[in-house]
Amino acid sequence: QVQLVESGGGLVQPGGSLRLSCAASGTIFSLYIWGWYRQAPGKQRELVATITNEGRINYADSVKGRFTISRGNAKSMVYLQMNSLKPEDTAIYYCYAAFTVGYWGQGTQVTVSS
Repeated sequence: QVQLVESGGGLVQPGGSLRLSCAASGTIFSLYIWGWYRQAPGKQRELVATITNEGRINYADSVKGRFTISRGNAKSMVYLQMNSLKPEDTAIYYCYAAFTVGYWGQGTQVTVSS
């Protein structure tokens, strides 16, 4: 079993920055792909960014050039640095990790508003 716990969400003004963290525990050695997804009110959950153990990174077009996904040295952490935030980035952000089975965190709220 794997547990994922997100932190770092909050309220920020447009143009501001936030850094989300995801701490993984349990049987993490089997995990291959890590990522962040988000879900805005009334919308489907969508991919934000993913990173594999080999370091392959994928971003949604809407966040390219503004968001950066990374892994911690201990490999049990994954981060999402979010810069130049826009109101449309407002959503619950979920950490995700998978190999043959996928795991989700409980989510952290990000609100971009003046």
